[in-house]
Amino acid sequence: MKTTSYYPVLMTGDVAGTAAFYVEHFRFESLFESDWYVHLRSTEDRRVNLGIVDGDHETIPAEGRGRTSGLLINFEVKDVDAVYARIEAAGLPILRTLRDEPFGQRHFITKDPNGVLIDVIKPIPPSAEFLANYAQEAVFN
Repeated sequence: MKTTSYYPVLMTGDVAGTAAFYVEHFRFESLFESDWYVHLRSTEDRRVNLGIVDGDHETIPAEGRGRTSGLLINFEVKDVDAVYARIEAAGLPILRTLRDEPFGQRHFITKDPNGVLIDVIKPIPPSAEFLANYAQEAVFN
């Protein structure tokens, strides 16, 4: 199988409100809009996409219908400090404050209106303890 694209699709009861949240706070734009599905693309990288679907829509098999839960979305960015300042100023909830982690991330965690956790990350060099856990090609330089 040759995958040509990959993106998460969030199931929600408020398609328009969820789409507006990602447009306003995470710099997405709408490529397709209907009352039951919105397809978003990052204004900063066209390879970054996000779908939002009505969790009760008929295209979702009955056993899969519902709302998104137990999900953590990661956005890897160049300037996590600037994003943190912008998100904090907007009054979004900060569930994990901006911090450096020994496993190789500077990050913070917020959430969307559905409760989906959003981890905004900038890779940093890992501590010596965690460096051994990385494949050579995955080590941040």
